[in-house]
Amino acid sequence: MARPSACHGIGPAAPFARGIPPAHASVRPFCVRPRRVGMHTGSAARGPKPLRQRRVRPRFWLLDFYGSAVGKKAVMAVTGILLLGFVLAHMLGNLHLYEGSEKMNHYGEYLRTIGSPILPHSGALWALRTGLILALVLHIHSAVTLTLMNRQSRPVGYKGGRDYLAANYAARTMRWSGIIIAFYLLFHLSDLTWGTGIAATDEFTRGEPYQNLVASFQREPVAILYIVANVLLGLHIYHGAWSLFQSLGWANPRFNHWRRGFAIVFAAIIVVGNVSFPVAVMTGLVE
Repeated sequence: MARPSACHGIGPAAPFARGIPPAHASVRPFCVRPRRVGMHTGSAARGPKPLRQRRVRPRFWLLDFYGSAVGKKAVMAVTGILLLGFVLAHMLGNLHLYEGSEKMNHYGEYLRTIGSPILPHSGALWALRTGLILALVLHIHSAVTLTLMNRQSRPVGYKGGRDYLAANYAARTMRWSGIIIAFYLLFHLSDLTWGTGIAATDEFTRGEPYQNLVASFQREPVAILYIVANVLLGLHIYHGAWSLFQSLGWANPRFNHWRRGFAIVFAAIIVVGNVSFPVAVMTGLVE
């Protein structure tokens, strides 16, 4: 509750309180503003202190970058380049099969002695394997999470169905070919690298890749499985080699024919080279 204000004058300015302006007034009146009843002063009037906001520590910029769709595409492209390089080097190394057992076994031993005596036996080989495993895990993780992000951005499917005429077969089967290749990779490692499980032959001998490869491909089901897996690998490589330039921001309509040509030639080299190994064994060219 507030009291009415009162104005007080000094000398000739007093008539201002009654609204009578004298001609010779020179002093202005002053008003005393009454205090509101119940008004509090001091610290109690300020209320409770606001809670101090907790400072959030910023994440490492690479994690923020990888959390975006652009970052995942970039990681998928970079790891794809590393995996493409390994697939090409692996195929070229296996061409020693046509030089006989001595050459190929010597090549296998050379891989285990790279960096010797500075590095321990098979040290460089295991470092390469670790890097490839990390690249493969990042490649798969970025592909899966990017797919989930795309589904979350479009929870409702296309009403009229997707226009598959705009995408080739390799692009449409990219996801499934990747899953099949991942499972076959485990089978392939168990067969020719670890020599364990139902995939390996009874004749497996560590340190003799020539004999192990020939013995494995003499089993027709395994040879056919290897051929089918490499055809799917070729489709996967074709679309991956085509799209990695776009993922890295290097796409230009003027160079699309060069990108497509590179993808076709690279995938064809890998498929023809890898498929030739089981075919050579089954036809008796290599024994």
